[in-house]
Amino acid sequence: MGSMDNYMHKLKNSNEIAIILLLLWLKTVMVMVVGFNIPLHSFLDALLIFINPIGSLMIAIGFSFYFAKSIKPLKLFLIFVFLTGILYADLLYYRFYSDYVTLPILFQFKNVGGIGPSTFELMSPWDILLFVDVIFAGWYLKNKRRMMSIPSDIKVKYITMSLLILTLPILIGLIKAPYLFQESYDREQMVTAIGPFNYHVYDSVYALAVHVDPIVASKVDTSTPLNYTTSKKEDHSDLFGIAEGKNVILVSMESTQNFVINSKIAGSEVTPFLNSLVKDSYYFNQIYDQTAQGKTSDSEFMIDNGLYPLSGGSVFVRYPDNEFLSMPRILQDKGGYYSAVFHGNDASFWNRDKMYDSLGYDRFYSKKDYEVTDHNSINYGIKDIPFFEQSISYLKNLPQPFYTRIITLTNHFPFLLEEEDQYIPPATTNVDVVNRYVTTVRYEDEAIKRFFERLKENGIYEDSIIILYGDHYGISKKYESGVFDLLDMEDSPKNELKLQKVPLIIHIPGMKGKTINTIGGEIDIRPTILHLLGIESNENLSFGHNLFARVENHPVIFRDGEFVTEKYFLKDNICYSRKNGKQTSAEKCEPYQKIARKELGMSDDIIFGDLLRLIE
Repeated sequence: MGSMDNYMHKLKNSNEIAIILLLLWLKTVMVMVVGFNIPLHSFLDALLIFINPIGSLMIAIGFSFYFAKSIKPLKLFLIFVFLTGILYADLLYYRFYSDYVTLPILFQFKNVGGIGPSTFELMSPWDILLFVDVIFAGWYLKNKRRMMSIPSDIKVKYITMSLLILTLPILIGLIKAPYLFQESYDREQMVTAIGPFNYHVYDSVYALAVHVDPIVASKVDTSTPLNYTTSKKEDHSDLFGIAEGKNVILVSMESTQNFVINSKIAGSEVTPFLNSLVKDSYYFNQIYDQTAQGKTSDSEFMIDNGLYPLSGGSVFVRYPDNEFLSMPRILQDKGGYYSAVFHGNDASFWNRDKMYDSLGYDRFYSKKDYEVTDHNSINYGIKDIPFFEQSISYLKNLPQPFYTRIITLTNHFPFLLEEEDQYIPPATTNVDVVNRYVTTVRYEDEAIKRFFERLKENGIYEDSIIILYGDHYGISKKYESGVFDLLDMEDSPKNELKLQKVPLIIHIPGMKGKTINTIGGEIDIRPTILHLLGIESNENLSFGHNLFARVENHPVIFRDGEFVTEKYFLKDNICYSRKNGKQTSAEKCEPYQKIARKELGMSDDIIFGDLLRLIE
């Protein structure tokens, strides 16, 4: 007994472990509460945030002595720096994407911007507080000439205690959210329950485990998603087949949110051409951004395949060798369509050069096909006006009918544009990013106007159906206060949901325009296009719905498991009334949560298991 007391006395007097643990714990809790702004809806939420980092930090710190007889100061310091680095990387990523880093996204670093203007824009002078203790820790550990030895049985007790403390928040988290791991795509719920470090471990194991799915997948696994998607019954509208045989031109409007339509700054329209276009088009004003970490590539994936994007990483990067029942293949089979994509960035960005082959595109016009100079490019590549001008020379020579996607670029965070290209003065909100966003959206609008003029001049316009859509949000949660200032709106869950809308404009020359209030998402664009072309969409496996006859009570599902319906929406795991924006009973949202869980699960199964290769 005296020997045990002696060992415990030695461990308790190891101030180095206690100090490093305390500093990392305080820093982690501060980042979760202040940086991630995790909502504390209950006592359990607060309890979880305070205790969930402790076990994982103890285990990580233990690597300074697990394989040695005493605590190694250098190892302890390196562990401290490493964990601080993880926290800061999470914080920077969260500031723009309102999401948490996953293992797959680390292999897509160049596609999320790398180190550049975007990253520096996200930094704050307050960030230095995260690193002040690194200097202190380095000084403190350097002055420790002799480190405390750790007996082997004390190591065992330390590990046991660490694992017990690690398990406690997981159990509490499961009590609070029984579907915690089944809904692992809800990363905020995961981080709240098990902490950022445990989350990264879980995410890494999960990302590696799904590589087994294609090996064990069989034809039987395809029956559930096939039966589910083909059983959908939607009535035809009067527009079925109205654009049969026409060229299809999709314009992906980078980072364009719906609030810019019909908005004015100091009396000037932000999108004058789009405002005029919606009057002569089918304008869907209730379409929601459903992308995840793949951003533009996610929107492309949904529109071409009718499947949900992945929770972590991009399908374009993670599964380019899968087989897909894509739009290019459907249109080639049904109508002999030629397919092409136009984008002024490097062909390898988002792994497009490989993915477009898998999707069946005949041609990809990338940066190498354009004359790109310092004068006609900015930020991520060639400006939209010269991009459209040069694209026309390729577009007019394509075999017809064709299916094309044209991806704009200038309206990309951090929204940089020379004064000579600004058709409208910057806004005057309290957020510079929002002020600049107005100028790049206005530039994009001017570029699209000129594109339409060139389509008419080259005889393409009359024989085409033109679909313009916002690919994902441009203003992240970090900068939303500027948008609320711009629109004179209060910050509320209901208004945050409104900012998640992206414009969808379907222009068919000669057809009268109409504003349609049907709710929907980007995943619904594919069956809507097929409907207009006279192709039955339920014959092609898809989780989308034709927007001209969409089932009213079916939720628009987001990748984190949240959703919006005609009457309700789920945000931060709280059910709200869509009519008044007030919290309502959780039971109202539960049926839609089940649908979201089911559809996201089936879509993931299709992608992870490469199930479409097994369908005849």
